[in-house]
Amino acid sequence: MRTTIRMDDDLLTAVKAEAAAGGETLTAFIEEAVRRQLAARRAIADSPAPEVPVFTGDGLLPGVDLDDSAALLDLMEGR
Repeated sequence: MRTTIRMDDDLLTAVKAEAAAGGETLTAFIEEAVRRQLAARRAIADSPAPEVPVFTGDGLLPGVDLDDSAALLDLMEGR
């Protein structure tokens, strides 16, 4: 199938040079690049979501105020 794409001139020059250096046609080089990009996106989409740790408890300890960063730092450093 034939199609037309618009590409930045500098990018096209670089792609042509890479294709020629590898002994490939411009078409083959672009096709392989697109295949790799699609495979990478599918791999990301198919990978399971990372597990997020869940902590349970009764809330903050007495004396902890998350709005007071100086006091929180003092508590963490045992001052």
